[in-house]
Amino acid sequence: MGIPSEMRDMWVNNRRNSLLIPSPYEDEIQQKALRAKTCTQEGARQGFKAACIWGAVSAVPTLAAVRTIPWAKANLNYTAQALMISAASIAAYFITADKTILECARKNAQLQQALSRQQ
Repeated sequence: MGIPSEMRDMWVNNRRNSLLIPSPYEDEIQQKALRAKTCTQEGARQGFKAACIWGAVSAVPTLAAVRTIPWAKANLNYTAQALMISAASIAAYFITADKTILECARKNAQLQQALSRQQ
């Protein structure tokens, strides 16, 4: 059945305009969570970009080697080629995402210190 739309809108509006005011501590926690979420999203975005680039960069020499080098022709099947390319992509993703998240967290910590010094 659900909640009628008028009651739902009234309940949502009353929560926003209620007499309860969040403490500065609660507001600070919400801001930290928002900054952490933003950092994580940015890290995932940058990691995906790096994985795409390094997948292409590692695919070219791997496929060229399998076609030209006799040892690689004899010993590297399709699974081995795919593992080599995907290993480079996965490593690039995690390294880049980790570096991006740490950089963003460092900036947030410096911002927090600067704000606390001003007060």
